[in-house]
Order: sequence, then structure tokens, then C-alpha cells
Amino acid sequence: MCGVCGCGDQHQHSPKHSHILGLSPTRMVKIEQDILAKNNHYAAENRRYFTERQMLVLNLVSSPGSGKTTLLTETIERLKADTEIAVIEGDQQTSRDAERISATGVPALQINTGKGCHLEAQRIGLALDSLQPKAQSVLFIENVGNLVCPSGFDLGEAHKVVILSVTEGEDKPIKYPDMFHAANLMLLNKIDLLPYLDFDVEQCLAYAKQVNPNIEIIQLSAKSGQGLEEWQTWIKNQQALQA
Repeated sequence: MCGVCGCGDQHQHSPKHSHILGLSPTRMVKIEQDILAKNNHYAAENRRYFTERQMLVLNLVSSPGSGKTTLLTETIERLKADTEIAVIEGDQQTSRDAERISATGVPALQINTGKGCHLEAQRIGLALDSLQPKAQSVLFIENVGNLVCPSGFDLGEAHKVVILSVTEGEDKPIKYPDMFHAANLMLLNKIDLLPYLDFDVEQCLAYAKQVNPNIEIIQLSAKSGQGLEEWQTWIKNQQALQA
């Protein structure tokens, strides 16, 4: 079991930051390399599938409670009139989020990971066989709520999009740098709550840029709608690049 986040996997974190009784650091490195190599093989197959169908695939990552599913449902409602959309939902248990997505009228498939703290490329590939997303569509993958494990696992997506809510603290980018370094876009969510919180927006943005100078940032609120048009435009621009 991982000694950092309590997931059921041994391979999530660098040996210099954790240890497993009975395994040497060298053996841990080998296990991690083997698992990531296998995952990358399936991710390459997924990416080929997406490229052939000119699909835009976004891997949405965040900690629990960031408002990821609410933001996704609002995004779908704004895009679905002229965009083909499908969703893969990742959670350890229940199908509640997939049910919320299905209520918008777009196809959704739930993957439950049990004790696992992230989605893997092989399971995404298997999900595609059932979901059968349309060519030139947008596929949203809502990953398991976790800012550690999903950072190192390529699913074949075009972009990782990290969602950070203003209720979480402005230092998240430097506390979980691997995730923010891996992401192409950061969505700073729930900005409608800023008047009620002690949250330093500028410091948060500076921390994100410190970790990843190239990261794009959009400030928005799924509740008030502020910033959602900019987010929609970003998606449309990325979709055009897949054609």
C-alpha cells in the first residue's frame, strides 16, 4: 500500500519520498518503471484512436470537492447544442457522477477504481469499446479526486486540466507540484465565493506559474457563470486543432 495517500498501489510515488517494507529503493524504481511503461503503451493506443477520429480528449483532475462535476455539467449544457460530447467518469465507488452527467443527455460511462486513486490508460481503452464516442467529438475524462496519483498517468488525452477551487487554499500548486506541472490549463473555480474567503488569488496564480511557467489559467464560477465563456472558447479552440 502507498505510504503517502493510502491507495492500494505501490507505484504512485518516488522512492525518495516513500518506502515499502521489504522492497529496496532500486526494486521500487523498477516496479514503477514497469507499470508506467505498460500504461504508456496503452496510452499510445488510446491517442492513436483519438487522433484517427479527430477527437479532443480532456483529462479533468482535481482534489475532492473542487466542483469538478458541477463545472462539467454546466460546460456540457453550454456546448451540447453544437458539439458531440461523451464522458468517462472515474470514482472509487458509486455511479452518482455518471448519473448526473447522463441527466444532461450525453453518453457517460462510470469506472469504479475501488482502492485505486487514479484512472489508467488500459481501463480507458476498454471503456471506449462500450462508450463508442463519435468522431470529432469532445471526450471529457473526469479522473478520481486526487492531486497526487493521476499526475503521472497518461491516458492518451490531449490535455490535463487541473481544477482548483478557492476554498482549498492558494498554496495547492506548490504542495502538489507534479500535478500542476503536468497540466496545460488550470481552472480556478468557485470565484463567486471570494468575497467570503481569505484567499489570495494573485499568490495562487504566482505559485502555479512558479511550478509551470507555461500553464494557462482561467478564473471561473460554475454557479454564477463568470468565466465559463472563456472556458468554452478554450475548448473550441483546442477542438479546432484536432481537425
